Amino acid sequence: MPKDTAGQPTEPLSLCKTFLVSGIRKLAGQTLWYGLPSVASRFLGYLMNLSLPLIFKEPAITADLTLIYATVAFLNIIYTYGLETTYFRFSATEDRDRLYGTLSVALLVSSFLFSALLWSLQDQLAQWGRLGSHTEYIRWMIGILWVDSLSTLAFAKLRQENRPRRYALAKMVSVLVNIIVVIVFLGIVPRYLATHPNALLTSLYATDETGIVWFLIGNFFGSLLSLLLLTNEWISVRFYFDASLFKKVMRYAWPLVLVGMGGIANDMLSRLLYQFVVDLPPEEAKHQLGVFGNIVRLSIVITIAIQAFRMAAEPFFFHHSQADDAPRTYARVMNYFVIVCCFLFLGLSLYIDLIKWFFEAIDRVRWTEGLYVVPLIAMANIFLGIYYNLSIWYKLTNHTLTGAYITIGGTLITLLLTTTLIPSLGYLGAALASFCCYSFMMMSSYWLGQKHYPVPYPVKKILFYLLLSASLYGAHRWLITLIEHPALNLALATVLLAVFAYVVQQKEQFRWAAFKKA
Repeated sequence: MPKDTAGQPTEPLSLCKTFLVSGIRKLAGQTLWYGLPSVASRFLGYLMNLSLPLIFKEPAITADLTLIYATVAFLNIIYTYGLETTYFRFSATEDRDRLYGTLSVALLVSSFLFSALLWSLQDQLAQWGRLGSHTEYIRWMIGILWVDSLSTLAFAKLRQENRPRRYALAKMVSVLVNIIVVIVFLGIVPRYLATHPNALLTSLYATDETGIVWFLIGNFFGSLLSLLLLTNEWISVRFYFDASLFKKVMRYAWPLVLVGMGGIANDMLSRLLYQFVVDLPPEEAKHQLGVFGNIVRLSIVITIAIQAFRMAAEPFFFHHSQADDAPRTYARVMNYFVIVCCFLFLGLSLYIDLIKWFFEAIDRVRWTEGLYVVPLIAMANIFLGIYYNLSIWYKLTNHTLTGAYITIGGTLITLLLTTTLIPSLGYLGAALASFCCYSFMMMSSYWLGQKHYPVPYPVKKILFYLLLSASLYGAHRWLITLIEHPALNLALATVLLAVFAYVVQQKEQFRWAAFKKA
């Protein structure tokens, strides 16, 4: 066996590193494929978000859209009730066809029942959400939930079988249809109707004077076409129901519903409750909700990275769980994940004034309210991403109920701080609620995970990167207060981003070299 200069064997260690880095490279590649549609959809949504001031002068008009999508996120957890992760967990130990068939039948039946219940309550839901007479928002929301839920297991099957290209195709088509509908019916058709008031298309605009409904219509038809593209996955289903298998997997899955509900509550609760807890008249409350929804969407670049990573990481982590080097792999993945997120944080935070200048240039100054909390929300989302990395311990050790307790704890923090801080601090109160919640979840999951499934995470290095990126942002804000000039602002931002890149290159140069050679 080859030995190094100290007389120690080198081949096993070298071979181990090769497999470790090779696995991480595969994860990175799959993250790009799974993340491509997510990145594209979020980026297009990001552009649409920037275009909202061009379409709607007042942020209050978009408040209902913010509320509807926050509700969709909550209800989607109920519609899918943890079946995606459950499929990954049991596909390695159970007959895959029997598992897929049983879960598919359960999903079909439950989706129909949930949709029927919501449909019967549409008037009450519109009233509770202060949507006025716009019950059509509720109907399109139900349609989106129903179609998306039917696609859940088909997409999970593609991920489990490592078919990211087909996954990306189905997701991208959905996004493009959504964008086309919005452009046509909010951009092109209104201009046509302005010169042709008696055209038949006029009747399409009779129920929603704002045009917000077209975002929901585009979403529905995009999701529907995506479902049709997954026909092969549905054809392969053997439609029978194994009651004993379903009971077995649901014992694993039901705590994940609590985890999912808590996670969505932590993410969406401030948007759901904002206009109801802020101490303002209804119209001003809707204005602030519209602005806050815009603020959250501006920090979406971090969420993109997290979502893309989760799509690839969950099956990757389960596949590698039996490997001897699994903990080291998870630790290395965490290190790279934090580095990428810090780059995204700095790219967003250092150049946030570009967004402000854009809004001011088109005379939409009211949309710039609250931009100062975007970096805080972005850092909170990084903590959430770290928590998702750490959460693999309770999924592998079947301690999903513990994961539920962590998330419930975060939800209680979010609820408490949302209701107490928003009335006095507004946007900052909502951002602080998210930051404190995700900090608690991240630290709790790390502490418990090290007890049940120890992973050698490079904690000191991760903390260093997080503190460095936050410090560079703070330095940038301080320096530009001394000399307020756009050119200096951008120049300083670029220099500070380069400083972070240089520090990372120095600390990670040996790992990057190994990564390229593998």
